[in-house]
Amino acid sequence: MKLILLIDILGTIAFAISGVLTALNKRLDPFGILIIAFVAAIGGGTLRDILIGANVAWMRDLTYVYVIFGSTVFAVVFRKRLGYIRRSLFLFDTIGITFYTIVGVEKGIAAGFHPIICIALGTITACFGGVIRDILCNEIPIVFRKEIYATACILGASAYFLLLKTPMPLDFIVIISGSVVFIVRLLAVYFNLSLPTIYRKDEL
Repeated sequence: MKLILLIDILGTIAFAISGVLTALNKRLDPFGILIIAFVAAIGGGTLRDILIGANVAWMRDLTYVYVIFGSTVFAVVFRKRLGYIRRSLFLFDTIGITFYTIVGVEKGIAAGFHPIICIALGTITACFGGVIRDILCNEIPIVFRKEIYATACILGASAYFLLLKTPMPLDFIVIISGSVVFIVRLLAVYFNLSLPTIYRKDEL
């Protein structure tokens, strides 16, 4: 459980920073930056907890609030050192979905759900903070485009359950399945891979 808690905190940091970078790109004021960082970091987890009937994590543990606030201040202060906004946003977004996919799967398992539901919860946890962030910033969410985003989460979560059938220690299963999410997302962007579209060229 300590590893999952650490992963949850790291995911919160990554998504909070991705929210800050998106808000900075839109030239929002400090309050707007904090709000976008907050919803990016806790949006998916909040929806997950509501769906499974659990106490919303950040409402019962203020550690998440402090982490988000600290990450926001850090990202604002060191924004110039983060390099190009778009590249940094991609990196932290990818780190965020990697960690949050595993956290969502673990939450589903703890609640006693079927593996398919757990995979869905992992994907929701990973993706919906970014969805809310992008909508508030007047962007089409990445998950609704052709990019391989949610697919990476589904593959990583599926790998988790496949690896559970092996004698491999749980910590290694967490690391490997998280790596699947991260690597699939990186390869998709590097090689410009995307899901097929239903539209013909003359309809675009």
